[in-house]
Amino acid sequence: MQTIAIIEDDQQIRRVLEGYLQQAGYRVVSSADGAAGLSMVEREKPLLLILDLMLPRQDGLEITRRLRGNPDPALSNLYIIMLTARVEEADRIVGLEMGADDYVIKPFSPRELVARIRAAMRRLESSAPSPQILQSYDLRLDPVYRTVTLAERPVDLTSTEFDLLYHFMQNPGRPFSRADLLDVTQHDAIGDISGYERTIDVHIKNIRQKLGDAGRHSRFIETIHGVGYRLVPEGKRS
Repeated sequence: MQTIAIIEDDQQIRRVLEGYLQQAGYRVVSSADGAAGLSMVEREKPLLLILDLMLPRQDGLEITRRLRGNPDPALSNLYIIMLTARVEEADRIVGLEMGADDYVIKPFSPRELVARIRAAMRRLESSAPSPQILQSYDLRLDPVYRTVTLAERPVDLTSTEFDLLYHFMQNPGRPFSRADLLDVTQHDAIGDISGYERTIDVHIKNIRQKLGDAGRHSRFIETIHGVGYRLVPEGKRS
């Protein structure tokens, strides 16, 4: 049985989520405290974490930072959905830049969240991709072991970042709109799509930074103005 962890200090929200997720067939572990919740996640190693932003003793941003820096891949690559009551876009973007894979704004529909979790779980538990290793110059991606190296040095990507880079490397030179890339992440936008598309921009920014590609002229992921993004073809790279 797949395990999902919840760190949420609002007892009502936590109990509602526990009930919906257990009914959906998941094993659920939960905590109302940031520090205790981090210890729980390190012990249980769930496949997915639902993480409140504002928590006692240790907030969601600090927990995300510590998980992403953990040497254990089961923790550093953990899929994180951040819950936030903050409505400002800048507040949500901070969570994505710290390494969250997705966010949900309170108040939210538990059914919508469970549907989003199911989509994430299908992606995480999908059948093994083609074993072909993809390479672009000194950037190398192994889709089976889900590893990325640049000049033989490991690059630590979140699950969503890996899936986006994998999609680009499968289709070098082909431009993709932000809506196309939302489909890659299996993120079902509800309401104003522009806010969801902004999350793609943040994920791309994170990938570029991790590839040392944050300068004006990108070696790998190029912005196509008015369209979206593409992986720079090798023959066109400066």
